[in-house]
Parts: sequence; C-alpha cells; structure tokens
Amino acid sequence: MKKILVSGGAGFIGSSIVKNLIEDGEEVIVIDNLLNGNKLDGEVLDSITFVKGDVRNFETVKKYSKGCNVIYHFAAVLGVDIVADNPVETMQTEVIGMKNVVDAAIFHGIDKIIYASTSGVYGHSAIERSVSENFQLDPRTSYSISKRYNEIYLAAVYEEKGLESVSLRYFNVYGPKQDNRMVIPRFFEQALSGNPITIYGSGEQTRDFTYIDDAVEVTIKLANKVSGCEIFNVSNEKEISVLKLAKIIKSIANSKSPIIFLESPKKRYDFEVERRIGSSEKLFEAIQFKPSTSLQSGLSEIYETYI
Repeated sequence: MKKILVSGGAGFIGSSIVKNLIEDGEEVIVIDNLLNGNKLDGEVLDSITFVKGDVRNFETVKKYSKGCNVIYHFAAVLGVDIVADNPVETMQTEVIGMKNVVDAAIFHGIDKIIYASTSGVYGHSAIERSVSENFQLDPRTSYSISKRYNEIYLAAVYEEKGLESVSLRYFNVYGPKQDNRMVIPRFFEQALSGNPITIYGSGEQTRDFTYIDDAVEVTIKLANKVSGCEIFNVSNEKEISVLKLAKIIKSIANSKSPIIFLESPKKRYDFEVERRIGSSEKLFEAIQFKPSTSLQSGLSEIYETYI
C-alpha cells in the first residue's frame, strides 16, 4: 500500500483519481481549498484524510506530505472566464504551489510527482495536424504559460535533484460531476432548461474531448509504470467542432433549445484556438493503453446523471 497526497483532490479530475486510488487500496490525503466545491462523495471522504488548505502554504504541503510515496499535484485555477479575470492568482497557484510541492517532496524523499498540465501549452500552433509532445509550443494565457513553466521546472529538478515526475497534457477532459465552467456541462444545462445554447465565435473551432474514466486510468497507469521525467498527451485523438458538439447534446437531451452564436469577449481571445487534436502515440507506447471512449457514449453517461 502506498501513501499518496493529492492536491486539488476535491476537484473534477482529482476526485476521480482519489476514488480510484482508494479502490486500489492506497492511503490517500487530500489538500483542497474548496473554492469550487467538493466533488468527493461521503464514502470516499470517510476513507481518506481531508485537509482544507492551500498549496501556496508550504507548511501545509510539507506537513501532510510526510511519509508519502507520490504526490498527485492537481490544484489549479480553472475555467476560461475565471482564469481571464484572475491571472495573478492563476499563476501564483501554479508556480508557488509547484515550488511547495517540489520542496516538500525533496525534504521528505518522496519518489515522484504526477502533475496535471494542459493541452493549452500548444496554443495556436496546432493548425494542420494532431500534436505530439515534441510539437512546437505556443502558450498564450496565464494558465498555459504557468503550466509550461512547471513542466520545465520539473525537468530542471529532475536533472539537479533526481526527483521523478510525469506531466500530463490533458485534452478537454469531461464527464459526470463537471461544473459549468466547462463547455459540455454548460451546454447540457442550457439544453435541459430550454434556454439558448450559446456558442462563442463561429462554432467551427474544434476540440479533442477525453472521457474522465480514460483520463484517470491513464494517469494511474503512468504513475505506476513510468520513471524519470516525462510528458504525455492524454487525448482521445478525435476532433469535433463546437457546433456539432452542441447539436449532439441537444439531440441527446431531446431539447428544443435554439443554438445561438455570440461574439467572443476580448478577454477570451487567447483561449479561442481554432483547432485542437492530440496524438496519444507516446502514451500507448508507454502503457499499451490510450483513451478510447466515444464522445457519444461519454455524453450519454453525463445525460444519465441529469435524469
């Protein structure tokens, strides 16, 4: 049995990882400030040590990482509008939080850090083909820039201190329990309430959506099998336009909501990437597994939680 610290463990991806770690028989400690609610259910909470705290506080991270084998670092500021309105807090949470996690890991002799990065580091560079991990990067936002900084920081720490890490560039992870800071739950809520489904821009922009169960399985497999300092895309390798996504959700929800198009606010410019699709080839070579849940299947699972 391993002892594992999960920062941001009450969030969407973090809570699913915690649930799976508990089912695997691991001892889990969660640090989360609960600013965006708590997605851990009662049964899981009864099985873990939960700490309401902030990763920007070193003493908190140091205290609760003592004796741990691995740290899953998933604490972050999320949501396009929230990040756009809070760039300083976004970067502080990433940069200070990572420094605290690294310092605590080195102090306690922890084996490895598993870090939630983002496909946002590719920015506007993914135009003509799917992106692999060695693709030219183009981070534009406070969120993606700080994620890329942390990837570089982890590489430097590995070179100097030998602390192992895996950074995961998630491509639009979705699933039950996600809140409406993200596009899929927002579309579902609009469709089910009969309100207009609102799309920023033309709707022709594409995304690569990865189902939560696949993302979690990938994350835990990589944590157990990969050594050194590595970066992996976590991608379903299929792209879909935002307009088509809205139409599928409207159909699944049997909704009569109109689809309307809004001009993107200026603050959203750097987030509005026209095309994004990832390659999980490196991932498959490492663990012989990659995300495969179809979008239709994943969206249907979400719909079941609303009815």
